[in-house]
Amino acid sequence: MNYWLIKSEPGTYSWDDFVKLGRDHWDGVRNFKARNNIKAMKVGDICLFYHSVTEKAVVGLAEVVKEYYPDPTTDDHRWYVMDVVPLRKLKRPVTLAEVKADGRLDQMKLVTHSRLSVQPVTEEEYGIILELSER
Repeated sequence: MNYWLIKSEPGTYSWDDFVKLGRDHWDGVRNFKARNNIKAMKVGDICLFYHSVTEKAVVGLAEVVKEYYPDPTTDDHRWYVMDVVPLRKLKRPVTLAEVKADGRLDQMKLVTHSRLSVQPVTEEEYGIILELSER
């Protein structure tokens, strides 16, 4: 199993919107690194759901339930989506400020490549995020 972080602007598509749907494809990715990360995702992988722009916090956990396929929102064959389902909301959001303040996370892609909308997360980073959410 691998871990990932997926970003969404809460004003456009929030955790609550995702939960209401129960399952959705992750579309709109138009960055080749992020696209390649989508292609690397496998069924059973876990994603940290991150509210970007205004909130800047990890708010929930999702699971990949279908591997990449062509993005149905575009005719451009270069872009892909994957299907995810919500697992659970975190006990409390973990802010970007908290992530940056924790020296154990100084190499996390969220810190080093903050604009990437779909990014890998190490098992250790995933565990630290969960630990921070319990504080």
